[in-house]
Parts: sequence; structure tokens; C-alpha cells
Amino acid sequence: MEILRVEDLTKIYGAGETQVTALDHISFSVEKGEFLSIIGPSGSGKSTLLHILGGVDRPTQGKVYMNGQDVYAQNEEQLAVFRRRQVGLVYQFYNLIPVLNVEENVTLPVLMDGRKVNEERLSGLLSVLGLSDRRQSLPNQLSGGQQQRVSIGRALMNAPAVVLADEPTGNLDSKNSQEIVELLKYSNRQYGQTLIVITHDESIALQADRILALEDGRIVRDERIRRAKV
Repeated sequence: MEILRVEDLTKIYGAGETQVTALDHISFSVEKGEFLSIIGPSGSGKSTLLHILGGVDRPTQGKVYMNGQDVYAQNEEQLAVFRRRQVGLVYQFYNLIPVLNVEENVTLPVLMDGRKVNEERLSGLLSVLGLSDRRQSLPNQLSGGQQQRVSIGRALMNAPAVVLADEPTGNLDSKNSQEIVELLKYSNRQYGQTLIVITHDESIALQADRILALEDGRIVRDERIRRAKV
């Protein structure tokens, strides 16, 4: 079942001599529960695409549909609710609130939405993330890998339909990188969440169900990964 559809998406920054086309009339769709990796050189439009899919940056032209809903037909208030409830964003730079502890950072999207925290879900999530004994720790008391786990917990706390991760392992060593990828894959399998990951790491890209390659704002490859039968 299709969860995400992009139609004729274009994003232009600036005007005249300074005009830059970051995305150039791209179209594709993503199935519910799919793990899609987006690759491409710097400046290819990967992060711009992810921000538009997540409701962070508006397109110049084109449509984005999630669960059949036209994302950018919404006003700013509706778009903010959409971001909190439908999308989980994970960045390379963890973007944690330094004065909030692990539990507070993870539950922030729920509290901002004016809803009560599901303590059972929170405990289960912290357990899976290996953070049960660090609930009261501040970000500066955590390692880089632990901080990224908190960032993932925050992205997953609202049980979003789609998880968008922009170079989530960019600041981590190989061991921590693979652990973070395994956590994202676990969420993808366990909760049926659609996972879209931007990465420069080919070993991570090849763990996806499908690879979408961008170059100069255009899709140059859309390939499903064939896995050997066990």
C-alpha cells in the first residue's frame, strides 16, 4: 500500500543569477513499511528532498501526498501538527535540548502536542534504545552514540507513519553507526514504519529495500535491492 507520493516536485532557491534549482521535477512513490535509502553527491538535493517530505520546507512546484493527504494544502498550524504526528525526523547533528534530560528530550513532541505521555511506550522505547538507566542524564553526559539514540527515541515517540533520517550516522564510528542503523531497521520491522534514510555510506544504503540516487536535483537511479535467498 502506498504511503507517500511525490509528483513533479521542484524546489528553486534565489532568483536571477543566484537562482539554484535544488530539485528538478522529480516524481516517485513509497510503499508503507518500505526502507528507502537516498544517495547522491553533495549538492544533489538529498537534504532538500527530505525536508520537503517532512513538512519543513515548502516546494516551489509539485505535490507531496502522505496517506493520500496533500501535505502542502495545509496551513502552517496544520503543518506543524503534521510534522509532530506523522513524521519522525533524525538528523546528523542530534539537535537535543541541552537543559532537558533523556526522558524529557524523548517525550518533547508528545508534550508539545498537548498530549499525555504513554509511559509504557516510553519505557519500552528507552529499553530498546539501551537508555533505561540514563533517563535523567543530560545530553552533555552522554556519548555521541547515546545522543543519537535519544534523537531516534524522540523521532519515534509519537509513533509516526514515516521516519526520515538525514545522515544519522555521520558523526559516529563504524560500530555505533551500525548499531544506529539496526535500531532504525528494528523500528521499521517492529512497528511497520516507513523508513527513508539519506546516506553517503554504501554499506548502509545496501541494507535498504530500495535505493534512490539523486544527481543535480534529478532521480538518476531507482533500484530495488535483490537479496540472496537463504
